[in-house]
Order: sequence, then structure tokens, then C-alpha cells
Amino acid sequence: MRILLTNDDGIRAPGLRALAQALEPLGELLILAPEREQSCAGHAITLHKPLRMVPARVEGVSAAAFAVSGTPADCVVLARDNEPAPPDVVVSGINAGANMGEEVFYSGTVAAAMEACLQGLRSIAVSVTAYHDCDYRAAAAFVKALIPRYIETDLPSGMFLNVNVPNLPPEGIKGVHATRLGRRAYANVVQRREDPRGRPYYWLSGEVTEVDSGTDTDIGTCRGDMISVTPVCFDMTDHPTIETVAGLLTGMPS
Repeated sequence: MRILLTNDDGIRAPGLRALAQALEPLGELLILAPEREQSCAGHAITLHKPLRMVPARVEGVSAAAFAVSGTPADCVVLARDNEPAPPDVVVSGINAGANMGEEVFYSGTVAAAMEACLQGLRSIAVSVTAYHDCDYRAAAAFVKALIPRYIETDLPSGMFLNVNVPNLPPEGIKGVHATRLGRRAYANVVQRREDPRGRPYYWLSGEVTEVDSGTDTDIGTCRGDMISVTPVCFDMTDHPTIETVAGLLTGMPS
């Protein structure tokens, strides 16, 4: 089995290291990760400058590893186009911080899995629900057990799995559920400050309000100390509304 591992927290991230150590026994592991943190980079692809891949070392694994001067999605593109054979599965993570609800639109972790999906590859994005003092053991063990089943299961093309794991020790996890995306509303705040020379600069921040966090959502499932696995597809078409939009366009000049 050929596995590509990437992330958005950077090549030195402890979540990447924990996952690499767990996945290496499964087969041929290749690690391509950004040289620096790319959180909230979304699905950006680098077109305006050259990309560089510098050999790196990930502690505790012998797999080939490279630090990439680009985004998580860049890492997937480079691996797809520069390796002699495509990976059987792409895994992105383990991210420090949950990627639930509409966070999937901003996350570099999820974007890497989405890019793999667009390339026709099976992929998994995995995150823990904390930014500090993260316990990656449960997430790493779960993904290691999930991959062989995922590879053997007949699933539709054009989708990937988004996994969120409570920040608990393995014995604290109460189960796993297949879920849908919940909803979180962000009240974005822009703080204007001045540097010592009186020039303005800005910090973006935001307060989160959970709008849809039922027990069948990723948010509600993780709140119940269970692992959430959400199938996500890139077709964002609102199919039930197509006919309504068609009526809206009736009689308009073409």
C-alpha cells in the first residue's frame, strides 16, 4: 500500500509525526508537508513562484520526507505528478484544532484531502478538537485501523472522509459515528492597532456560535466524546434549487 501523508501545520508538527509513526507499518509511506504552518490556507495552489521540495526528517520514521515551500494542496499535486505511481490513499493531518461544519472551506488540512479527491485519489482529513496539549494517540490509532477498511470499501468517486477526534486519551473515546457537517456561525472581528511607528495593522479574529450541532452532526458527535467521520463531496450544487433558478431565468436575454 502506498500512502501519502501531508498536513497544514507544517513538516515539524507533532500531529504529523504521530500519524507517520502509526501509518508507516501499513506500507510505503511518503511525507510531503509545508515547510511552515499553513493553517486556514484553504485550497490555494501556488502559481506565482517556483516550488521547492527539501529533504527533511520526521522523528521516529524512516519514510522519505520533504518540506515543501507551498500549500497543503501543492503537496498533493507535487506527489501526484512527480512520483512513479499514485498513492493508494492520501492522509492529511493530524491537525491541531477541529475542522467541522463550514470550517472545511477554510482548512488547509481538508483542502489537501479535497485536492486528492479531485485528482481521483482516496483521501482522509483528520483533526483533533484542541489547539493546545493535544493527545494524538486516539486519532492516529483510528486512522491506522480505518485505512484498510476504506481501501476495501466500494465508495462513490468524488468524495473523501473528514475525521474529527475528541482531544481525549484512547480510553476516553466512547465510539465512532458517521455524521453530517454541522454549522458554526463566526462573528468576525477586525482589530485595528498601530505599530511603534504609528502605522496601522490589523488582526482578524472571530467568536464561534454553534448553529446546528445535533447528535447526527460532526459537532454534536465530538461533543459526546465520539469520533466523527463525515463523507464530504466537492459538488456544492444545490440540486433541489436548479429548477427554481431555471424559472428565475425564464425570458431573460441570452
